[in-house]
Amino acid sequence: MKRILLSEGKGRTQVSLSTDFIGKDLIVCLFNGQGHLGAVAIADFSATEHRASTSVITRLGHKDDSVAYNAAYKLCKRLKRPVCTIAGIHLDDITDEEIAQIARNCDVLVDELSRQLVVSSR
Repeated sequence: MKRILLSEGKGRTQVSLSTDFIGKDLIVCLFNGQGHLGAVAIADFSATEHRASTSVITRLGHKDDSVAYNAAYKLCKRLKRPVCTIAGIHLDDITDEEIAQIARNCDVLVDELSRQLVVSSR
């Protein structure tokens, strides 16, 4: 499968998403201009239980865990394959409004990636 690079938003709240594959397993990175390793989430799909299970590791002092968790869980559940998400989004003096916009931008990127991968698998 090909690598995918997407971006959403503008200015301080712009976020990018890139993908890679290890076999059929999906690796997703969510980052901005000051990207880093903030949190890693891995989700696995149980075909017998029809559910995704997700675990997160967060670096000390980082708040990227919810972005990593949400992306891994949503993609795993939709695509029914293992997903690892690496999130690292940093803004100096970030506001609550910017945090909310970044979360929305990440959701848009995950939805678009999911759409592209579902279409390409047909």
